[in-house]
Amino acid sequence: MITDDGRELWTSATGRGEPILCCHGGPGLWDMFGTLDLGPRFRLIRWDQRGAGRSEARGPYTLERMVADVDAVREGHGLDRVPVLGHSWGAHLALLYALAHPERVSALVYVSGVGLGHEWHAEFQRNFERVLEEELRGEGRERAVRQWAADFVTDGERHAEAMATPWFPVNYEANAALSEEMRTVPEAELVAACRSLRVPTLIVDGMADNRPRWAVDSLERALPSVTRVRFDGVGHVPWLEAPGEFRATVTDFLAGLVSGKGG
Repeated sequence: MITDDGRELWTSATGRGEPILCCHGGPGLWDMFGTLDLGPRFRLIRWDQRGAGRSEARGPYTLERMVADVDAVREGHGLDRVPVLGHSWGAHLALLYALAHPERVSALVYVSGVGLGHEWHAEFQRNFERVLEEELRGEGRERAVRQWAADFVTDGERHAEAMATPWFPVNYEANAALSEEMRTVPEAELVAACRSLRVPTLIVDGMADNRPRWAVDSLERALPSVTRVRFDGVGHVPWLEAPGEFRATVTDFLAGLVSGKGG
């Protein structure tokens, strides 16, 4: 599909059920939801963010532009209102999209996000170095697999291999630009915006995630309609380490909204 500023984005729909729009992690990475199974009820709308994976390797890389791209994917698939599921950086992007277009988001699923502030980085770095236990070597795919393996409690290398297949170059320019812009947005500003967000939200944490889960507390407190589920002994990618529990958590939450029990 082509965005309004002429960039080509790769996108696809997997499954035949109700649509759910997925925002992958990064920034500068590509869709890794090929391993996500929410059962036959859902159709996963997947895409590679601009500059990464199978999408055109051209910016600009700004938060405003990335939010506009989410809306372009939604519109390109002919959707009016849709649940949006984001993972890691993609969880933050999904939140920004819900804040910008709440009328387009029927529910927000915020998975392994890093919250609204910026104080978590130092603890994450300490946790990452402790788990990795040795210096990162190699480059490209080999280096990424070693790094991503540290995000898991069990079978880290196997899960990291799955995430790295297929493999594309990492867009470090996009990562640097978007990470820097995120650091310029005050936490208090985002907290204030979230207080008026009426979109029902599910926060999912793997409690063994190297990224400290307390970083998400201010988001939970700010949201008027929020459910938070914590998985013990699970790392940064809960649908790989606890696939059954993750699927049941997400599908039960969305089913509850449809039946009027959620929120």
